[in-house]
Order: sequence, then structure tokens, then C-alpha cells
Amino acid sequence: MLLKNSQLSLRAVEPEDLEILYKWENSTELWIHGNTLAPYSKLVLREYINNAIEMDIYQSKQLRLMIDLVDKDQDVTIGTIDLYDIDPHNRRAGIGILIDETHRKKQYATQALELMREYAFNFLRLHQVYAYISLSNTKSISLFEKVGFKHVGILKDWVQRGERFEDVQFCQLINKSK
Repeated sequence: MLLKNSQLSLRAVEPEDLEILYKWENSTELWIHGNTLAPYSKLVLREYINNAIEMDIYQSKQLRLMIDLVDKDQDVTIGTIDLYDIDPHNRRAGIGILIDETHRKKQYATQALELMREYAFNFLRLHQVYAYISLSNTKSISLFEKVGFKHVGILKDWVQRGERFEDVQFCQLINKSK
């Protein structure tokens, strides 16, 4: 199966994911890595989940998958991985990942990125995926490099951090298997 290995599976968002998404989306410590400026209500997240279930990825231009630990007793959701700004004409998409803090440093992010890379390249037939990573987020830079992403540029003063601006590294992974 394309979205699974011996330890992880990537699956569609389900209504039962509301509480975990509510926790992650409203964690102010995580907002620094994205563009969130205000908390999300459960109503907004419930509507997002319903739209994600009903809408085609080429209409919404995004795909969020939940990352589950494969366990013989029960699956445990440990994170989420997104393709965003999906551009079918140019066959590219941005990629982002979140692993819950209780499950970090166990190689799960590496495995999830590898599964998503395989899905993006072999099923969606994308030519490339890319990521924007703040230079201060050295763990994410290292993670993306480990999976094969290449540093291709720096965007100066790209994101605001309090009263200052921070540079962002732009990384790409191009599908060379063709």
C-alpha cells in the first residue's frame, strides 16, 4: 500500500480527529512555524473536516493526511502531513508536517515524509514538492535534507517573529525517477 509502512500509515482526516486537530491548531507554540494568528473554533475545524472529506484535492488545492502509528491493538494519531498550494498544471505542491511533541525524535517525521514523497511522485505524478523553513528551525531543515530536499534559496525577512523578521530557507525535492 502506498500510504503505509511497517510503523506508520497516512490516512484521510475523519470527524473523530476534531479534538486532536483542535489541540494542534490552537497550540501557540506551533504558530511560529505557520501563518496562524488566532485560535480556531471547533466549529471552524468541524467545517474544515467536512470539506476535506467532500472536496477533491484539485479543487481545494490541498490535502491533509493524519499520521497514525500502526499498532496491533489500536492506531494512535501522532501527527499530520499536508500538501498545499497543489498546482496540477506545473505538477508541484508545498509540503508541511507536524509530529506531536510526545512522539518526536523517533524517526516518524522522516518516515511520514518518505511516504508522502512516494504518494506525491508515484500516485499524484507531481514533478516536485517544496518547503519554506525558518532558518531558526534547524531540526526541520535537517529533517527535510535527510529526505533529499535541496536548499535552493533564502527568502530575506520572509516571516515576522515579534518585532523582527526572519529569513526562510526554500527547499525543493524534484522527482528524478522519470
